[in-house]
Amino acid sequence: MNFGHAVKRLRLLSIVGAGLLVLANCGDLQNGSVSRAEVDAARLEYAVQEVQYLQSKGRRVWCVPFARNASGIEIFGNAKTWWAQASGQYSRSKEPQPGAVMAFSATRSNPLGHVAVVSKVEDARRIRVNHANWQRNKVSLGMAVIDVSEKNDWSAVRLESNPGAFGRVYPITGFILSPQNG
Repeated sequence: MNFGHAVKRLRLLSIVGAGLLVLANCGDLQNGSVSRAEVDAARLEYAVQEVQYLQSKGRRVWCVPFARNASGIEIFGNAKTWWAQASGQYSRSKEPQPGAVMAFSATRSNPLGHVAVVSKVEDARRIRVNHANWQRNKVSLGMAVIDVSEKNDWSAVRLESNPGAFGRVYPITGFILSPQNG
């Protein structure tokens, strides 16, 4: 990361932090807490701004930094390593929850794995995710995902890449819970 980008990132982080403080003062008057939805919205906004910055500089957009920025889960390295790295550091689950990171297993066509942040649980077999680089160098927000596993255990999914069109089956390791969920 160059110095100029580091300064911009620090500035943006301070703006997001200040925004969270403002939200805390406007949040639940009973206990002064910031709602999880407000924190998630601020994180998502920051993650999208980081992507826009990278795109403006002609740089690649990757799923890992996007998921880290959008979820607050501080794991580094290829997506295929996230599930193992989360052990002992974050709670893990086989059930999707909003804010959790869905960890895709590595495959021949996806050798580095993939990570996506759950934005909504619609029902027991359908969720929505936000993620980057599913389509090269782009962010996909609110993309539908369906559980197609035989045991209904979220071990295999299909993603809606185009409206009404779900692609191939991808193996899922599980869901890494964000600090607010864990």
